Amino acid sequence: MLGSWDGIEEFAIIARLGSFTAAAQAYGASVTHMSRSLARLESRLQVQLLHRTTRTLRLTETGQIFLETCKRLIEERDEAIAAVASQGEPRGHLRLTCSYALGEKFVAPLLRELALTYPALTVTLDLDNTIVDLIADGYDLAIRTGHLNDSRLVATRVASRGLVTLASPSYLDKHGRPSDIGDLRKHECLIGSSGQWHFRDTKTYRPQGRWRCNSGHALLEAALADMGICQLPTFYLGNLISEGRLEPVLADLSPQEEPIWAVYPQRRHLSPKVSAMVAHLRANLPGRLASAST
Repeated sequence: MLGSWDGIEEFAIIARLGSFTAAAQAYGASVTHMSRSLARLESRLQVQLLHRTTRTLRLTETGQIFLETCKRLIEERDEAIAAVASQGEPRGHLRLTCSYALGEKFVAPLLRELALTYPALTVTLDLDNTIVDLIADGYDLAIRTGHLNDSRLVATRVASRGLVTLASPSYLDKHGRPSDIGDLRKHECLIGSSGQWHFRDTKTYRPQGRWRCNSGHALLEAALADMGICQLPTFYLGNLISEGRLEPVLADLSPQEEPIWAVYPQRRHLSPKVSAMVAHLRANLPGRLASAST
């Protein structure tokens, strides 16, 4: 009886290189072995994985789906062997998802540092403000803020972020300074990806206004252009408050800092690549956020 792994590695390398000859050379086997291994795998699965012509190889739709599963299986097997053998250097492919706000300025540089430190590691960072399903979409790690409710995931707190409500002094001179949350109804609010603003004692406010954008930088520019009041993470602000270009609003009602989490599927909690990235975030992300907020 064929082993459950028979043909999987051969299929993965054939698909990656697009040639039986190149795959045989890379795998260290004959072209005949590669061809027969693929044929046995397709026979066992009762599906066609590759379209073959005399000149080209092309994945079928089923083959493309199966390839992604095979790549993850091979990577996880290699990581498990490395961990048991105490060769815990991060390797394989690390897939990470994060919001644009944190991703571009903070997570991407830290991920780049990790990749430079560990040459056996390849990385993919997807920036997305929506909450993706890590398990269904095959991600190793996500960076998220606030309350978490997916019990399938492990969460490690790696930093925290403050939120500040603010506007330009010119806008406030013209339209008045709110003294309580209810006063915000009289103002133009600049709305980001969150439909609610947060204040002390878990109070919230659903802002209304003519300007909406899921980019924090665009909201910041709108506030600087005297268009209204916005609420943003403090790491966007730099020296804008100390320079007098922006002014906090309802500062006595500012909420407590929100936790920033690294979350990952439970089955990956011992992966060296995930452990290394989480440790790198915990060691460096708080300081970089603090530097950006002053």
